[in-house]
Amino acid sequence: MSNEPSSAAEARARVTELIRDARICLLTTTGVDGRLVSRPMGLQAADFDGDLWFFAFADSAKVRQIRVNPQVNVGFSDQRHHAWVSVAGTAQEGWDRARAEQLWNPLLKTWFPDGLDTPGITLIKVHASSAEYWDSPNSTVVNLLGFAKAAVTGKPPQAGENHEVSY
Repeated sequence: MSNEPSSAAEARARVTELIRDARICLLTTTGVDGRLVSRPMGLQAADFDGDLWFFAFADSAKVRQIRVNPQVNVGFSDQRHHAWVSVAGTAQEGWDRARAEQLWNPLLKTWFPDGLDTPGITLIKVHASSAEYWDSPNSTVVNLLGFAKAAVTGKPPQAGENHEVSY
């Protein structure tokens, strides 16, 4: 049975669900020398409406890179559910105290010891232009059997379903 979404709204809902489950991602920016640079980030808002939010330091390399080239990618991996999401979009940096208060989580004090009053703290907003996800609802055992079968037959395994979503 296919997990093919019947509408764009269903596909977006699935992306939201997968992102919410993953929470940790890799934010990829373009360095000034043109090379791609990825680093782990914690997603601050699980209600994905097309925008992803992150806390950062305004003088960090990622923020400097976003100012020069705002095109970014955010990749999520949820190993428990065998699912992956790639979100392409445009990032911008800016401080919005009201938004920061909505997004703040006490665990962030590890990186921002003075909370929202930490000098240099800022927000990164990534506005999605598209997302692509791979969803493999089968168990690890079923996936391993698929890979074993592929090794014997020489045919690629059925790794799950892949869908593209526009925003």
